[in-house]
Amino acid sequence: MSLSQTISRPAALLRLLSRPVQIAIAIALGLAAAALFAQMEGERGVPPIASGGDFEVRGVKVDVFAKDADSARYAGWRMAQRQAWRMLWTRTHGGGGAPALSDSQLEAMISGIEIDYEQAGPTRYVATLGILFDRARTGAVLGVSGNVMRSPPLLVIPVLWDGGSAVSYERTNEWQKAWARYRTGDSAIDYVRVAGSIADPILLNAGQTGRRGRLWWRVLLDQYGAADVVIPIARLDRAYPGGPVTGTFTARYGPDNSLIGSVTLRASNDSGLPKMMDEGARRIDELYIRALNDGRLRPDPSLIIEEPVDPAALEIENAVEAPVEAVELPSVASSGTSFSIQFDTPDVGSIGAGESTVRSIPGVRTANTSSLALGGTSVMQVSFDGTVDMLRAGLQARGYSVAVSGTTLRITRRQASPPPQ
Repeated sequence: MSLSQTISRPAALLRLLSRPVQIAIAIALGLAAAALFAQMEGERGVPPIASGGDFEVRGVKVDVFAKDADSARYAGWRMAQRQAWRMLWTRTHGGGGAPALSDSQLEAMISGIEIDYEQAGPTRYVATLGILFDRARTGAVLGVSGNVMRSPPLLVIPVLWDGGSAVSYERTNEWQKAWARYRTGDSAIDYVRVAGSIADPILLNAGQTGRRGRLWWRVLLDQYGAADVVIPIARLDRAYPGGPVTGTFTARYGPDNSLIGSVTLRASNDSGLPKMMDEGARRIDELYIRALNDGRLRPDPSLIIEEPVDPAALEIENAVEAPVEAVELPSVASSGTSFSIQFDTPDVGSIGAGESTVRSIPGVRTANTSSLALGGTSVMQVSFDGTVDMLRAGLQARGYSVAVSGTTLRITRRQASPPPQ
């Protein structure tokens, strides 16, 4: 067998190498396979808990003695229900004595009990519990509506800064876990939470929060059924390894990353980090609710196309040969009015050609491409001294078919008529 035939086979090639080199190659291949498996199969996120509209009372502490362990637990849960009812009444009415209800009436209103911490002995039960009250059954007794006015659906992208790097859904982290287990049913904010699996780590990464272009945000929000985005940020600062951790929690929203507010919390060490993260999520939710009530948290209108799709625009986009009559809209004269022009950009040269053509129209002050999509439809922002009808006439005079919807114009080049036979 020739040398060329020998080296064409991987197993034979490895035999030609020295033993240390063979071991190094085997280790490298094993690490690469493990890394690929971890990237493909590893946990990417935590599915959020189902959050209905239940009233939730957390941090109910009980310490009960009884003749045996089961009796102590049963008595502890009943005591927790009574305490939670009084706490819920105080929270919704600001004080006063809660109506006296029997244990059977309370059990009919309670939809679940969560155990945050418990210790059970032969005759003693110590626990910290969370009590969930069904909103429909409890609302009538509380004197509140069973329905809650909520915000439009808002996509949540939690960003964690730790050790100088930012991460969102790229890998599982404590901040994403806190938002996954946070019960949003009692909040006025309609959060759209994702599990961080499949395409979520690619689409909803920390870098996405710095994107300002509206076109990609529209596609992204439509994908998740949201009207806008909220960006809760947690930044961790450690005094020293294993020591106290200071967390700065900031509430931001929208593609422009607008600031709502921030709070600072502190944990004695890393073991207290989950509890601090849970409290941070609750504080951030309070900031968003306050901003919703005072009008600061409002969906960006540029992310939602409220006007119906113009059939004429669809026909032009599908390259219909005959010019299509655009829908006539009332025009208001204005000095330096801003218009958006959608135009086809199959290559780089078409961008400059389109801008130059629009700038040549009398009355156009500026014309710059604000959203670029090579091979697709780009958007040009134009400042024009005149009405939309005047701008449409100028574009038509330069060989464009024009469809108008408000201050948005869709232009395409007219196809040349075939020569007579």
